[in-house]
Amino acid sequence: MGQGRGWEGAVLRLMRAKDFVFTVTGVEDVTPRFRRLRLTDGGLLAATGVHPTMWVRLWFPGADRPHQRGYTLVDPDPEAGTLSLEFALHEGRASDWARSARPGDTIEATVQGTAFTDPDPAPTRLFAVADPASLPALNSLLDALGETPATIWFEDDGTDELPFRTDPARHEVRTVPRRDRGAALVAEVKSALPELLRATSEPYVWIACDTATTRALSSHVRRELGVPRQRVNALGYWRAT
Repeated sequence: MGQGRGWEGAVLRLMRAKDFVFTVTGVEDVTPRFRRLRLTDGGLLAATGVHPTMWVRLWFPGADRPHQRGYTLVDPDPEAGTLSLEFALHEGRASDWARSARPGDTIEATVQGTAFTDPDPAPTRLFAVADPASLPALNSLLDALGETPATIWFEDDGTDELPFRTDPARHEVRTVPRRDRGAALVAEVKSALPELLRATSEPYVWIACDTATTRALSSHVRRELGVPRQRVNALGYWRAT
């Protein structure tokens, strides 16, 4: 499919990853820097099924070869064979593609590596750390956990009205401006989380920020705060440069 994908594509082929082609059917600018695309799924959902926070690798055009980035499926509908993708617009190939996307455009997608294990026992409270890049996955998780209350640290400047699927009655969102390459967020979470954990019988901690921030917080939660590995889900969504 498409251009040669280099070593990344070769590794995914060896791991029996599945390839599909999405077709854009609609474009919506949620805010000046957050765009939602509606697409047909090329048969993906019927072939793989759906789980919370499910993501695919999208292959964006490059001068020599495509470049892959992971994106969460938004509102996947297996019966209709449709889904949406949401893009926080900044500099980069993925954002450039999303800015110019129009109905009829296509993009190649690979499914490999996505998974989600339902926390057992069910959490009595969710503690989430996220940012605009992982907002679609956060929304998917909130949908899946239903009535579970949550405390959410969200790294953002707060200038845009982003499409949170939060309910003020049970979800507390604490916005933290990005400073010092994520250090401010790490400090906020480290300060507040210990006391909150002590008041929660079955916590579930979900961390999805830039890779360095995610690594620092997941290590702290597991080693210093003693949250069992199976009660922590951490994935770096992007690399700070």
